Amino acid sequence: MDYGRIARHLLTLHGAVGRAFPPAALANIEKAIAKAERGHRGEIRFAAEAALESTALLHEQSARERAVQVFSLLRVWDTEENNGVLIYLLLADRNVEIIADRGVNAKVSAGEWEQICRRMEAAFSKRDFESGVLAGIEEISRLLARHYPPRPGDRNELPDKPTLL
Repeated sequence: MDYGRIARHLLTLHGAVGRAFPPAALANIEKAIAKAERGHRGEIRFAAEAALESTALLHEQSARERAVQVFSLLRVWDTEENNGVLIYLLLADRNVEIIADRGVNAKVSAGEWEQICRRMEAAFSKRDFESGVLAGIEEISRLLARHYPPRPGDRNELPDKPTLL
């Protein structure tokens, strides 16, 4: 059991997400997602969570496992072309996970997602949360535009508003 991780999670209070992402940053992220989605048929969601609950910590739930839960909770899988992508930040771990639906995963390699995550984490390590997320949205959008170019009549299938858990 990683006692250091448990301590980080217990000491990272819910308000930490609000400090990392004040209302203006959340509004900018929402605008960036909306703008990006006009350039492709993919759907992007952003969710951030301060820390895991104690039960999850005791079961040694990873950030990846939690991201998969959030992907389902936010219904990112519920798109016509299976082209939803979740950017999930677990603040206590400073860990970013990108979970993509099966349609996208068939076209984008795990290595490409991993590179985007590491670049975002580098920004977060400098406490540059907003620009890290905005850069991640841009990079994901370039991938989605390559594989899901826009078409007339496209509709926004998922909310653009960031979710703070």
